[in-house]
Amino acid sequence: MRDLSRVVLADRSLEETLGEITVIAARGVPGAESVSTTLLRGDKPFTAAHSGEMALAADELQYEEGYGPCMDAGRGGVVLRIDDTHTEQRWPSYVARVREQGVRSSLSVPLPYQGTVIGALNVYSSRPEAFLPDESLRTAREVAEAIAVAVVNATAHHRLSEQSRNLQIAMESRAVIEQAKGVLMAQRGVDGDAAFEILRDASQRYNRKLREIAVGIVASTRAG
Repeated sequence: MRDLSRVVLADRSLEETLGEITVIAARGVPGAESVSTTLLRGDKPFTAAHSGEMALAADELQYEEGYGPCMDAGRGGVVLRIDDTHTEQRWPSYVARVREQGVRSSLSVPLPYQGTVIGALNVYSSRPEAFLPDESLRTAREVAEAIAVAVVNATAHHRLSEQSRNLQIAMESRAVIEQAKGVLMAQRGVDGDAAFEILRDASQRYNRKLREIAVGIVASTRAG
């Protein structure tokens, strides 16, 4: 928890932040040898970060199969543990294939996000029964919460950046439209409303955005 509390969320990419948290999980979750973070984009899962090739290989096998503990944990919001791939009866095709990758046990914990689930933290081991029900699960849940916070932070930052960019575009569009109106008012002796109607008619006639028409008018005036 001390290491997790020191993870910096601001001014970093989500990939970088999740990478650091995943490495901390590999060190801190009892029994962990390899760890990954699966996120769901729509209904499509992908590995956003991993520590160790075992976790990445196990995740990708599940994506190929279309099911498995990390995917089911992420979609269903439930904790799923495999104690031994030699005796596990669920996900038969995946278990047979992941056993060849050296995985004997795993723990998948859903990532909580505003009442929904956005993915899962996945912990793998080459030993059977590597994950103690209480200790490993408690630590993994703490890590899952930290990952969810990082995702929320990154999502909010992206949304704010998009809003700021859209506002800037809107302000620039308004400014050039006002300039074009001024040009038309001077050239044709019309008022502002009439100048705007001229712009709108041209936009519809040529099937171009109003801003593009305005830019063309202003540019032609400057060229002249």
